Amino acid sequence: MSSKQRVTILGSTGSIGTNTLDVIRAHPERFEVVALTAAKQVERLAEQCIEFKPRLAVVGDASSAKKLSELLLAKQISTTVLYGSEALISAVLESDCDTVMAAIVGAAGLLPTLAAAKAGKRVLLANKEALVMSGKLFMDAMHEGGGALLPIDSEHNAIFQCLPVHFSKSPSLHHGVEELWLTASGGPFRNTPLTELGQVTPEQACAHPNWVMGKKISVDSATMMNKGLEVIEAYWLFGLPIEKIQVLIHPQSVVHSMVRYCDGSVIAQMGQPDMRTPIAYGLAWPDRIVAGVEPLSLTQLTALNFTEPDLLRFPCLSLAFQAGKQGGLAPAVLNAANEIAVAAFLDNALGYSQISEVVERVLNGIEPTVTSSLEDILEADAKARTMAVDVIQRLRS
Repeated sequence: MSSKQRVTILGSTGSIGTNTLDVIRAHPERFEVVALTAAKQVERLAEQCIEFKPRLAVVGDASSAKKLSELLLAKQISTTVLYGSEALISAVLESDCDTVMAAIVGAAGLLPTLAAAKAGKRVLLANKEALVMSGKLFMDAMHEGGGALLPIDSEHNAIFQCLPVHFSKSPSLHHGVEELWLTASGGPFRNTPLTELGQVTPEQACAHPNWVMGKKISVDSATMMNKGLEVIEAYWLFGLPIEKIQVLIHPQSVVHSMVRYCDGSVIAQMGQPDMRTPIAYGLAWPDRIVAGVEPLSLTQLTALNFTEPDLLRFPCLSLAFQAGKQGGLAPAVLNAANEIAVAAFLDNALGYSQISEVVERVLNGIEPTVTSSLEDILEADAKARTMAVDVIQRLRS
């Protein structure tokens, strides 16, 4: 039997997936890739399969599967190729993996990530939407499955590193933790006059000043919906009330997040803005391994600035706090409406400033109820998407 950690990567061709493979590439003695998945980037996935030779590869549709099979056959690679949403779950359950990097963007990652939780895998959670949507259901699945949940978002990974070793979600066992402070760069428009935001283009919104990310998450960073989703995610991960989770604008992206304690101490995790650091920490935990990241030089830092976010500039952040406090199905509704609105913006079918308008109308237009099952969550997700499409059509008419 191999002593290597067997890894499945859900979303291997995206930014998180490629960075995960970069860390694994540097440590072939520790890790083995057993399954890779992607939606449509067949050529990139083929290159990854040729290099890492996983047992299973999954793509989004039949035509992509046919193309991938042909590319692998030409290189005599014996990887099994499947397609579709059910195959994503197969990548988790049938690849004989120990660890699942959950890096599929958006609601599409919910079902395979939930399957990994139920199966007792070590889940490296880079898909915040899965936890935002399913909340208690997901955490219960992790508990029942008996696996380990390690946050990969740089902010939650930082908090995880700053918490006491024996931290518990029980209020009596918080070990003096008072607040969690999530940092945010503020994105490309933190200083843009409010009157100019209506003319923002998708290309401008995707040009993040510090991080290299996919288009959807780049837009979410610009609107700070990304940070709002992270607030809800932090609530489920760490068990503190929403009121004790704060957001600070930190343009340098050096302090990735902080924990404030009752004795006045604030513990921060610092480093280069490079996702390979939290990925390496999640893969090797509780050990630490070389991530391939340049050391942080404190002597070259000119300043570390922190300010409170302007909710007039970032209304999506305010809406996320609203949904988080409402609880129940509200976060799932928020996420679904935002996914539709951002997709419309990227297709030039919606203005940048209208993203928050669509989300607000949908969030306030669906009665928030307590979530009790996966079916409830998926139904709320579908209903919110339909309503968001209707709102966008009305705004365009």
